[in-house]
Amino acid sequence: MLTLLVIRHGEKPGEAWPGPGLTSDGQPNDKSLVIRGWQRTGAWAALFGAGFGGTEYPTPDAIYAANPAGSASRRPYETITALAARLGITPNMTYAQDQEEGLVKELLGLSGVVLVSWEHKMIVEGILRHLPISSGTPPTHWNGSRYDVVLRFDRPDGATGFAFRELFPMLLSVDSDEPLH
Repeated sequence: MLTLLVIRHGEKPGEAWPGPGLTSDGQPNDKSLVIRGWQRTGAWAALFGAGFGGTEYPTPDAIYAANPAGSASRRPYETITALAARLGITPNMTYAQDQEEGLVKELLGLSGVVLVSWEHKMIVEGILRHLPISSGTPPTHWNGSRYDVVLRFDRPDGATGFAFRELFPMLLSVDSDEPLH
């Protein structure tokens, strides 16, 4: 069985949440999360890393994030740092944004539960278009103001396609249970 959990990075500068992007040690960086994004990072760590989500939000065996080296953003990596630390997992950052096809090829060869943190446009345009879907309809657009959704893909052993579900954990006060499309 392979379960893929795909999330968007946490909140960024220039959005509804004020303040500069900050690194984990508090240094200003416009490629980093804003304070609200760091709050979401902690919420993801609690949901996926403490068993609060039950079977709907299982604990990952592996974590992937877009490589921040030379990227326009550190946010996908920063979003999973607390969860990776809690679980003692070294995140796989082999792939950068625009290398989604290679990422998906690697993911398709895995088993267990895998969490992927990525940039929202490239989730839709890069990752989703390479996943074989047997049931459910993944979004074709990701609203730029949404950071609160989990895209879940389940593939039983021996199957070629994934069953898709969109999940709404409602972790922070502004989160929504409205689908992306």
